[in-house]
Amino acid sequence: MGSIDLTIVWAVIIGFAVIAYVVMDGFDLGIGILFPTLAVGSERDQAMNSIAPVWDGNETWLVMGGGGLFAAFPLAYAIILPATYPLMIAMLLGLVFRGVAFEFRWRDARHRPLWDFAFSLGSVVAALSQGITLGAVLQGIHVENDAYAGGWLDWLSPFSLLTGAAVVIGYALLGATWLVWKTEGTSQQHARGAAFWLGAGTLVALAAVSAATPFLGYDYWRRWFAMPGVLLTAQVPLLVAICAATFFWSLGRNFERLPFLMALALFLLGFLGLGISMYPYVVPRAVTIWDAAAPPESQSFMLVGALVIIPLILAYTGWAYWVFRGKAGVHGYH
Repeated sequence: MGSIDLTIVWAVIIGFAVIAYVVMDGFDLGIGILFPTLAVGSERDQAMNSIAPVWDGNETWLVMGGGGLFAAFPLAYAIILPATYPLMIAMLLGLVFRGVAFEFRWRDARHRPLWDFAFSLGSVVAALSQGITLGAVLQGIHVENDAYAGGWLDWLSPFSLLTGAAVVIGYALLGATWLVWKTEGTSQQHARGAAFWLGAGTLVALAAVSAATPFLGYDYWRRWFAMPGVLLTAQVPLLVAICAATFFWSLGRNFERLPFLMALALFLLGFLGLGISMYPYVVPRAVTIWDAAAPPESQSFMLVGALVIIPLILAYTGWAYWVFRGKAGVHGYH
C-alpha cells in the first residue's frame, strides 16, 4: 500500500474520530450548557441520569483524535498545538471541572449548587474552546519553516469567536434534543421548547459561518462557488434545508428520536462542509495532509492497532447505548 493511500486512510480515521467525538460528547456538553435553565431537583437529576452511563466513554474519541493527529500527522500537531495552547488548556480544564462536578454533585449534596455551576461552566468553556479552535484553524495559522510563527493570541478574531458561539449553540441543540428523547414530563416539555429556539439559532449560526468562510481566502471561495465544483457543493446547503425542515416538522409532531437524529445530521453536514473547505490541507493554505504525514512504515504499524481498537470501541459504545436505551427517570433508567 502506497504512502498516499495510507495518508488518506489516516485522514479519514482522524476525521471519523473527531466527528464521533462531536456527535457523542456534543450532547452531554450541551446538557451542561443548558443546565442553568433546568429546574433544580427532578429536571436536573433526569438530565444527569440520561448521560451518566455514557458521558465518560464519549471522550475516548477526543483522546483518539488528538493521539492520532500526533502519531499520523506529527507536523500538523506541532503547528496547531502551539497556535492554540490557551484554547487547549481551557478545554482540558473545562472537561476536568465538569468531570469532577459530575461525580461530586451526587456525593456532596450540601454543595450541590456549587457542583452544578462547575458542571455548567466547564461545559460552556470546553464547547467554546473547541469552536474557537475550529475558527482559528480555518482562518489560517502563520507557518514559517514548518513551525508556528505567530503570537500567543493569533487565534482570537471575530471569525473564531463566531465559530465558538456557533459550536456552543449547536451543542446546546444536541443536548436539548437528547433530553426530548430521554426524559419525560416537564423535563421533556422544556427541552422541546428549547430545541425549537436552539434549532433556529443553530441554522442562523451555520449560515453566518458558511457566509463568512469564503471571505477568509480565495481558495475557499473557489472551492464552493467555481464551476463545475459548485454543482456538487450546492448539494450541502440543499441537504441542510431538508434536514432543518424535517427537524422542525418532527419537533412539531412530538416525535422523540427524530429531532435528535436531524440535529446530528446538521452537524454531519457542517463537518462535510468543513472537509470541502479544507481538503487537502490539514493546516489551511500552509500544510497538506501529505506534507504533515508520518513515514509510511509508522502509518502501517499504527493502522494494525487502529483496525483492532476502533471496532472494539464501537462495540462497547454501542452496547452501552443499547443497555441504557430507555427513559432516564429521576432515580435512573426504567
